[in-house]
Amino acid sequence: MTVLHPKELPQICRWHSFENTTNLEQAAVAEIVNAARQAISDRGAFHIVLAGGTTPKKIYEALRNAKTAWSSWHVYYGDERCLPSEHADRNSRMASLAWLDHVSIPPEQIHPIPTEQGISIAAEKYAQIVNNVKTFDLVLLGLGEDGHTASLFPYQEKGYSPDAPATLIVLNAPKPPPQRISLSARRLSETLQLIFLVTGSSKAQAVSDWRSGVPIPAAWVKPENGVDIYIEHALLAPSKLI
Repeated sequence: MTVLHPKELPQICRWHSFENTTNLEQAAVAEIVNAARQAISDRGAFHIVLAGGTTPKKIYEALRNAKTAWSSWHVYYGDERCLPSEHADRNSRMASLAWLDHVSIPPEQIHPIPTEQGISIAAEKYAQIVNNVKTFDLVLLGLGEDGHTASLFPYQEKGYSPDAPATLIVLNAPKPPPQRISLSARRLSETLQLIFLVTGSSKAQAVSDWRSGVPIPAAWVKPENGVDIYIEHALLAPSKLI
């Protein structure tokens, strides 16, 4: 029996096209709430990894009004910038202001990456936290113009091997700030469900590359159950795939 290295395994992609961002956001909110309901019913808890950036902000704002058992939610982050804890550019700050500060998830069940403590300490501490969860229930990810996801950038370590650490230290991100912590591709792949949220015309080339088989960073995240890609219809149009 031949055992394929993770690098050789295909990424199973299911593309979900939406006419506009509003429809995409509504579908994402519905699926997140449904995933939470199922996980809480089956296992008594819901472990979700949040995406950063601007794309999920309206989704997070809409989740304020979700009817769900917030006390059973456990929240993690796919990556974080090395900035003070209250800095406006931190992913945790955005999610808190848009959503988490407005719902009753117990504070001890919200796990920001403590990058304000220094990059090495933060990586070690966060690895310990996420390693307490064998399999996430849902991971949310975005897509950058260069094909990056979380803080997994082109031409840099992705951490896809079976023995890769749970967290990666990023010292030279191609966009500021240069220092970041990211969950590795291996750890992001350890989830029952993964949704990429892809909007904005600037992502057209990255989407084209992805669909053409170019190994952009987003293609290295390979959950056993595959990935669902929620994407604006315009990004799949032939005119965008140049």
